[in-house]
Amino acid sequence: MYLIVGLGNPGAKYATTRHNVGFMLIDRLSVEYSIKCTSKGYSSLYGKGLIRGESVFLVKPETFMNLSGNAVRSIRDYYKVDLEKILIICDDCELPEGKIRLRSRGGSGGQNGLKSIISSLGTDKFSRLRMGIGTSDGDLTNHVLGSFKKDEQEALSSMLDSGAEAVEAFITRGPQFAMNAFNSGS
Repeated sequence: MYLIVGLGNPGAKYATTRHNVGFMLIDRLSVEYSIKCTSKGYSSLYGKGLIRGESVFLVKPETFMNLSGNAVRSIRDYYKVDLEKILIICDDCELPEGKIRLRSRGGSGGQNGLKSIISSLGTDKFSRLRMGIGTSDGDLTNHVLGSFKKDEQEALSSMLDSGAEAVEAFITRGPQFAMNAFNSGS
């Protein structure tokens, strides 16, 4: 069983913000693999299904970004998901817009959702797919909570396509293969 968790903030107010690219990728996977993320529990919306024959949970925590660890810990503990089968998808303002980077462990890099998950799980030994939203010229909060502009839509769409391919590679070929295939040039 794989636990694929997209980070974001719940509610229509945040749906199109840069901070919600994790939710956007879960939504893309949900459509692509016909996995409805409408079940409620574990402080999340989630769906169970298959990606290339492997059992997965697609999860969108409803705890807001800074408390994502509570939701991840709850579902991981209940289903006894191995750490190596967890993939967290989040935004990263240190990566150039449209780039992705997969890691099998590491610190939070200042990303509050990852900080919460590391704290709740008591380890940083889980994979994360960081999705580049670019840096801000001004206030970081306004940048991450701002919506993608019209001229950023093409890069966003391409990044979501690459992200979906990276998730599939992570599940079917493992994190090392996925890192080698998707981290070049980011």
